[in-house]
Amino acid sequence: MLPDTSRPFHVVCDASDFAIGCALMQFDAEGRERVVSYQSRQMKPAEKNYPVHDKELLAMRYALIKFRVYLLGEQTFAVYTDHASLRTAMKSPHLSQRMARWLSFFAEYNFVVHYKPGKNNILADALSRRPDYDPRRLTRHQDIPDDDDDDDDCATCVTLGINATVSSPVLPLRQQIADAYEDDAFYAAIIRYLRNPTADTLAKLTRPTRDAITRYDLDSDLLTYAIDTFDTPRVVIPADDDRRARLVHEYHDAPAGGHLGREKTFAALSRDFFWPRIYKWIRKWVRSCEICQWVKPAASEQAPLRPLPIATSA
Repeated sequence: MLPDTSRPFHVVCDASDFAIGCALMQFDAEGRERVVSYQSRQMKPAEKNYPVHDKELLAMRYALIKFRVYLLGEQTFAVYTDHASLRTAMKSPHLSQRMARWLSFFAEYNFVVHYKPGKNNILADALSRRPDYDPRRLTRHQDIPDDDDDDDDCATCVTLGINATVSSPVLPLRQQIADAYEDDAFYAAIIRYLRNPTADTLAKLTRPTRDAITRYDLDSDLLTYAIDTFDTPRVVIPADDDRRARLVHEYHDAPAGGHLGREKTFAALSRDFFWPRIYKWIRKWVRSCEICQWVKPAASEQAPLRPLPIATSA
């Protein structure tokens, strides 16, 4: 529903292990609870290490930022959370450094925190548990059937003639990637070392690979890559141009992709997968996408600012 500034707003928020979600709510003229706006996002790597208490506060802070234009003012509004201790969190003498920094932000708002059991806080709970935000999920997309020969080039944008659907089991794609490691000598050597970490298997790796071996790990039959302990492990895609092109197609061209720009496509794809120079792949793909060239306006530079001539009296 459209926001009605004559009626009070209230907020529901929640946090999971990997995401936060919130919604701005109002009661309509008939007393029914209606949604004004939804918001959610994936947690950053550092935020995933927060204690549960701070994650819930992070969700509350996120809600206040997103709905600031509706909530800031003299009118008191309610914030509903399924973490009971937040009702007294801002009055506690034992505050974490993070919470102490957030206090000045919370002080700008006039709100009261109410406890709402998790079984009743369904909306915010669902927003904080979006499956496409879950790093444990391999992918949110379906693999494209291997029956198209038009994408031999790594960045040829196939935009026509492919009927993609969104829902499909994850296992076939997982098995295809695992089988493809056997044909990639570089990643096959890394997998052999991770399964049998001996001096012999380590010696077969190149020096740069040995220096970066701590970034790799095995998740059952899949090789994963993470820059450090705070980074979310991503599935490594072997050197197979066809498979990489089909993944980029799913995250950019398919209905769920929505033909986003290179930055958003990169953010979505790199959240789940990794291969060297993945950003260059996506940049070249988006530039060669026919639909994007037809629909999206070309970038144009603004004319420089110049002073207007001042009329002089005759």
